[in-house]
Parts: sequence; C-alpha cells; structure tokens
Amino acid sequence: MSDPSRPLRTAAVIPAAGRGVRLGPGAPKALRALGGIPMLVHAVRAMAASRAVSLVVVVAPPDGATEVRHLLDEHPLSDRTDLLVVPGGETRQDSVRRGLAALPDGIDVVLVHDAARPLVPVDTVDAVIAAVRAGAPAVVPALPLADTVKQVEPQPQGTPEPVVGTPERALLRAVQTPQGFDRETLLKAHDTLVEGEGATDDAGLVERLGQPVVVVPGHEEAFKVTRPLDLVLAEAVLARRRATDGYV
Repeated sequence: MSDPSRPLRTAAVIPAAGRGVRLGPGAPKALRALGGIPMLVHAVRAMAASRAVSLVVVVAPPDGATEVRHLLDEHPLSDRTDLLVVPGGETRQDSVRRGLAALPDGIDVVLVHDAARPLVPVDTVDAVIAAVRAGAPAVVPALPLADTVKQVEPQPQGTPEPVVGTPERALLRAVQTPQGFDRETLLKAHDTLVEGEGATDDAGLVERLGQPVVVVPGHEEAFKVTRPLDLVLAEAVLARRRATDGYV
C-alpha cells in the first residue's frame, strides 16, 4: 500500500516490439517516421509532456534494444524525465510484463501506452493519472462511438457474415491509451492471468481480476496509427500543431 505521506510517482511503459504489418513492409511500426521523426519518439514525448511522469520505459523489439536506445538518445527528453529501454517478448502482454519488471521502487502509478498513438494530448495523460491518484485501480480514456456496431457470426474472409445483434451504441466506448493503473493491481493482473485468456488490453486483464475499471474522456487526436490512411491523418494533425502550437 502507498505511503500517504509521500507523493505518488508515475511511470509510463510503452510496448514497441511489434512489427505493424498492416502498415506494410519496412521498419517496425513504432519506428516509422511521422513528420520526419519516428512515431516512438512522439509517443515518448507525449508521456514525458506530463509533469507527473518521472520515468518512461520503452520495451523494444527483442533484438533491437540497442538500436532503439540510440534512436531515443538522438531525441533527448528534459532532465525531469528518466528513460529506460528494455528488450521485449514475443507478445504484447509479455512485453508489458517485462516493462513492469524494470520499474524501480517508489513508482505507484503506471501508464501503459501504445507507441502507435503518437499524438495523444497531455491533458488526456493527466486526466488518466488524476483518476488513478483519486483511487481508481484502472482507468482508460475512451470516446463515444460514431458508428453503429453490429455483432456478427464470423465467416471466412470475403464471405458475407450474418448479423446476430446490434449493441446499443450509447453504452459503448472506443478505448484509447494511455491506460492508467495502480501499480500493484496491474502487477497482480499480469502475474495471475496467462496469455490468451480473452483480454485484448491491460484494462481487460484487470477486469478479469474482478477489479473496477473506469473511463475518462479520450481525445480524437489519440487515434492509433495502424493503416496507411491513419499515417496521412497523423501527418495532417502534426502539421497543424507545428503551425499553430510550435510543436516540434
């Protein structure tokens, strides 16, 4: 349990070991350039922009930790934020687990952030941290859905899929990152649940423990860069920020 006499310290873990095949052949997705700078650098800066984040842990491809460290050293953070790079595992869950294992003592709040969400605003990061510090064991930023969602009976690719239900859109949210956690809760979730038990994100692991997860407002610019069209949109957002906000 945290000592109430000292301030809570926050670290961000960024799993960046994936290949990102939907963006096509080439460098891993996290290392693709956005405005001339790798997406991973933007994601690290987004976490470090919060004055509450004292440490960012980047989980690199298993054979690429040295390369990633050199890359990040070319784009240094302010002295306020420390940086660690550790090799990842074969799956995202394994990579996050390795990032958690690298955290020093004294970290109470942990953010887990997708490297492929390079443009999340600092206000969203701070809102997630604030909700964890207020007592929520797990917090996710999310947006209401703009589209109607259909539940289907899956079929082979290219085959029409029968609709089996239409969930009520007002009750659904599209989840983003960073997701925020009480450190002990997230550690317990990763230590208790094994790969493939149905959770597709870290908040899902906490849900499977029976712990509450709460939602705070997300932001439209915290979208995930997964397909080539997403990269076009990210370039447009970045160009607007550079023109109006002096973003570098």
